[in-house]
Amino acid sequence: MSESAPSSHRSEHSRRDFLFIATATVAGVGAASTLVPLLGQMNPDAATLAAGGPVDIDVSRVSPGQQILVRWRSRPIFITHRTDAILKELQKPQFLSLLADPQSGELQQPPYAKNWHRSVKPEFGVLVGICTHLGCIPNFFPQPDPSQPAANWPGGYFCPCHGSKYDLAGRVFQGVPAPYNLPVPPYHFVDGKTIRIGENPESSTFDFGSIRQI
Repeated sequence: MSESAPSSHRSEHSRRDFLFIATATVAGVGAASTLVPLLGQMNPDAATLAAGGPVDIDVSRVSPGQQILVRWRSRPIFITHRTDAILKELQKPQFLSLLADPQSGELQQPPYAKNWHRSVKPEFGVLVGICTHLGCIPNFFPQPDPSQPAANWPGGYFCPCHGSKYDLAGRVFQGVPAPYNLPVPPYHFVDGKTIRIGENPESSTFDFGSIRQI
């Protein structure tokens, strides 16, 4: 992972290296999700992806309650603009009692994301969208969905392969096949609106290879 200072050239180059795959918009936990058609697609630079280079994302384009999916090192990355209602839900004691690792004790995130919201800023969640059980991609359900067998689950991410459940901070629920929380990739804010995925802030040397991901 590069630690070099950003430049206008790399910033413009990196912005071409992300892939918008899908988006879903919600009013908050308990509101119905609305699937939105494919926003658009841009071909990533093959050399950048092969080298695992950082990817810049303008999160000012992500409305509150909306999630986008981008690609870094060929991995799906969930970026969610969490509403105040979602953030309040993530802190409720009765909600935390349902989680297997509510305090993020397992090393599934950088030290700067080891907090109750598992992110640099509470309102923006950044997660590797790969189930820690057998590597499926969980679906985004900000509320319980009657089509999914997920009792006692207030919504979040649901893996259709074997039923693992996560909240909107990527924390895994008890009693599901997945053993760990969803990983958080190395990232930092370049400015007030741009996230750089794949690069730690200058104060951190977090190694993404140290996470426990099956």
